[in-house]
Amino acid sequence: MTAATDRKADPMAGTGGAGASVAETGRPLLSTVLVCEAVVIALAIPVAISVLDVSAGLAGGVCGGLAVLCLLLPGLLRRPWSVPVGTALQAAIFLTGFLVPTMFFLGVLFGALWWTALRMARRAAAAAAANSVENDAENGGAAPGA
Repeated sequence: MTAATDRKADPMAGTGGAGASVAETGRPLLSTVLVCEAVVIALAIPVAISVLDVSAGLAGGVCGGLAVLCLLLPGLLRRPWSVPVGTALQAAIFLTGFLVPTMFFLGVLFGALWWTALRMARRAAAAAAANSVENDAENGGAAPGA
């Protein structure tokens, strides 16, 4: 059986059902956090340059690079390494507070949103797994529709 056939045979596979990864289950919420973060970080660039006299190269390189990573990571959330990379990205965003002090506060805020999204994804994955076990017990272990 191929992977595509496996997905057709098991409707829960790859859709946030039993056995789904936290990143896969929480992809919509994690992606929303990352995209909103990209906007905020990009808006920190002109603040750093004009208000705080940070060099344009440094502000654009650091904040712009992090904003691009925040926009690329949602597309990679299917990968097993994406959640640790996203968590490290949260720490890097917090550290931009050394360029723009307000980013310390915003880094904590977005870190809390990231943690909440992960927590909700874990709960959803656990609920889906429990539901799958319950459905298997009701069906006598037979696959639905079989």
